[in-house]
Amino acid sequence: MRAVFLVLLLALAGCATTPGNINNVCSVFQQKNGWFNNWHRAAKRTERAYGVPVSILMATVRVESGFKANARPPRTKLLGFIPWKRASTAYGYSQALDGTWTDYRRETGRWGANRRNFADAIDFVGWYHRRSHERSGIALNDAYNLYLAYYAGHGGYARGVWKSNPGMQTAARRVAEMARSYDAQIQTCGL
Repeated sequence: MRAVFLVLLLALAGCATTPGNINNVCSVFQQKNGWFNNWHRAAKRTERAYGVPVSILMATVRVESGFKANARPPRTKLLGFIPWKRASTAYGYSQALDGTWTDYRRETGRWGANRRNFADAIDFVGWYHRRSHERSGIALNDAYNLYLAYYAGHGGYARGVWKSNPGMQTAARRVAEMARSYDAQIQTCGL
């Protein structure tokens, strides 16, 4: 009985670990190919559901959280040294904000979805990118503009707030470059 419990505990502990080589999507999928936790299967399911390529989904999560389940924005400092509030409510693999996560759960009926669960988070990213496509006409394979809408929000994207924000543009270029790299890797790793 103890051996079964230990194996189960080790398997579940592996679910929460951050992959070692996050710049290689094949490595990420190999590390997260367990019985309880299969990231490739979750990403492919999301691609089928929303039409967003796996490479763009994974690049979005890579840039947002570095594949860390409990990622959050850093705390601001009060008086320059006292940890204070966080800049936003972004949380989890997808860095989804509280209100947007609530919208996702309501619209999809996935009330039990959790931002720390990779399958739920990747589904959220696909759902959000699909909404960007429907609202703003962004092609589902346009990683740059999908990420701008993800970063700025649909209203911010429509207003063009990213045009005067070099930080947003740089992040979107990183996602586009990472998506191209991930796409090439996927072609070679036999997934």
